[in-house]
Amino acid sequence: MAEQPADKKSTYKKLGARHKARRRAVDLLFEAEARDVDAADLLTERGELATRDQSVAPLHAYTRTLVEGVADELERVDGTIESYLQDWTLSRLPAVDRAILRVAVWELFHATDVPPVVAVDEAVELAKELSTDDSPSFVNGVLGQVVQVAPQVRAAAAATRAPRQEPEA
Repeated sequence: MAEQPADKKSTYKKLGARHKARRRAVDLLFEAEARDVDAADLLTERGELATRDQSVAPLHAYTRTLVEGVADELERVDGTIESYLQDWTLSRLPAVDRAILRVAVWELFHATDVPPVVAVDEAVELAKELSTDDSPSFVNGVLGQVVQVAPQVRAAAAATRAPRQEPEA
C-alpha cells in the first residue's frame, strides 16, 4: 500500500463544482449582508458584470440556485437557524457563519438532489475554510439538529407542490 502524502491538502479530492458554487454563494450572501443589499439584486449585478467583462468568471448555475433560494426563503431559513441556537442569537454569529448556515439549511429543506449528510459536510468544510476554529463544530451542531426536521419539511414542500388529483366520478 502506498504511503499517504504528508501534505494534508493533497489527501483531499479536488474540490468539485458544487463545492465551489456553495463557496461562491456564501461569498455573495456575506457581501450582500455587509453592503446591506438584497442578495438577489447582488446576484443580478454580478451576472451582468460577468457578461460585460470577460475577465470575470460567470456564476455557476448552482450558485444562482442557492442565492436565489436563500433570498426567497430568508425569513424561514433564519427562523429555523435561530430556533436551534442555544444561548446565541443569529445577529451575534459571525456573518460568515450566518451565510454558511443559510446555504446549508436551504439545501437541507429544498435541494432534494443533495443528501443531508452532504449538505452538512459541505457546510462544515466551508466553516473550516472561511471561519474561526470553533465554527466547524458549532455549524455541525446546529445542522445536526436541523437535519432531524428536514425530512418533514421536504415532505411538506413536496405535498404542496404535487398536483391535486381529482376524484373520479
